Amino acid sequence: MSDLLVMKFGGTSMGSAERIRVAARLITEQSARRPVVVVVSAMSKVTDLLLDSLRKAEAGDQADLDTNLEMLSARHRECCCGLLPESRQREAINGVEALIAEFARIAKGVMMLGERPPRSVDEAVAVGERLSAYLMAGHMESEGMPAVAVNAAEVIATDAVFGNATPLMDATRTRAAAVLRPLLDQHKVPVVTGFNGSTLDGRPTTLGRGGSDFSASILAAVLDAAELWIWTDVDGIMSGDPRLVSDARVLPEITYAEAAELAYNGAKVLHPRTLAPLAQRGIPVWSKNSFAPEKPGTRILPSVDAGHGPHAVTSMTDVALVSMEPASSVVSGTRVMARALDGLARANVEILAFTSSSYRQSFCFLVRQSELERAREFLEEDLALELVHGYLKPIEVDADVALIAVVGEGMRGTPGLAGRIFTAISRHDINIIAIAQGSSELTIAIVVRRGGLELAVRAIHGEF
Repeated sequence: MSDLLVMKFGGTSMGSAERIRVAARLITEQSARRPVVVVVSAMSKVTDLLLDSLRKAEAGDQADLDTNLEMLSARHRECCCGLLPESRQREAINGVEALIAEFARIAKGVMMLGERPPRSVDEAVAVGERLSAYLMAGHMESEGMPAVAVNAAEVIATDAVFGNATPLMDATRTRAAAVLRPLLDQHKVPVVTGFNGSTLDGRPTTLGRGGSDFSASILAAVLDAAELWIWTDVDGIMSGDPRLVSDARVLPEITYAEAAELAYNGAKVLHPRTLAPLAQRGIPVWSKNSFAPEKPGTRILPSVDAGHGPHAVTSMTDVALVSMEPASSVVSGTRVMARALDGLARANVEILAFTSSSYRQSFCFLVRQSELERAREFLEEDLALELVHGYLKPIEVDADVALIAVVGEGMRGTPGLAGRIFTAISRHDINIIAIAQGSSELTIAIVVRRGGLELAVRAIHGEF
């Protein structure tokens, strides 16, 4: 099906009965023209509620767990009543309660164990997306549009890294052909859960927080879709964070590489892994606003004709800078770097920026604060001998920092850009703590004090 469209709706686009109605209208408009596969997130804030419920269960807090379960049930029952005619509401509410009962069963098991096994967490949190798919398909059916809710655990095959699984594309292609193609051939709209999958032997997995985008791109790739449309609550990918930059504008087109760098460095529009499955087939992606569907959005392509210079600037505040330095020439700085990087890899910690300098071979790297404790634990364990004997200085952590990423294909081979960036920042007396730039020249990463972030972002955006 060369004209297949995959449409993905995020949590805010699924956040209420009214938003689901709007999403269903958008799906209906497109399905009248071509085959459509839909991918849905959980309703906004539901995944957080599910995770909090599992924490309550782990702590043995039955009262708060019951309160959360009632909140979950009430929100989805209300949505049923807002979406469906009265004649269908009782059956739909029973279906909602059955899914919530599955979650409650897992939470009860967590309470009995006193811990949250990763496999159980993955199975439990996917209930949010299963509820969304159930409601969307039910509403579309009630409006005369044939639709079927599909659990992505039946379609997306992954490895067994619970909580952050990686898709197995060949196996997923086989599953998609068996599960989704027959529905499309029957002119039905599959409404697939985002975020989750399963191992080859059927154990539930998830693709990491925000993984519904990734789910949609995986399905677009294995189904050889013509396009992927990702519906959010913003007008597209912008040249800067509008909360920081008053004159930020929507970018009409950007490349896969630029979009991936922006997502990796803090832009909230896409999941960082979204574009990888699409690149080989060159499937275009649109980032659109379901609250303003008349606006064109941003088109993401393998390449675009663009001028020289940066195209966007983004930032992150929930980061920490970790610095390491040998205290003795007995220790090879290069070997310390290698062991540190190996430890971070085993801890599954992402490095946002890395830089090294001086004859002492000191180095520093930036990580997310949510991963800092795990990173430090692995580093101190792997380098315990050097730390105890004083061959390595104590690991330093600075959490009062922020990351700025200046992104643009047009920066490649253009002299003077880094100087303009640094000059723009220095005009506001903001000190640059660390700098990193990859060999592709696609991104310049700059670490500054958190207090100077807003001024620095505005200065860079204004300069270009």
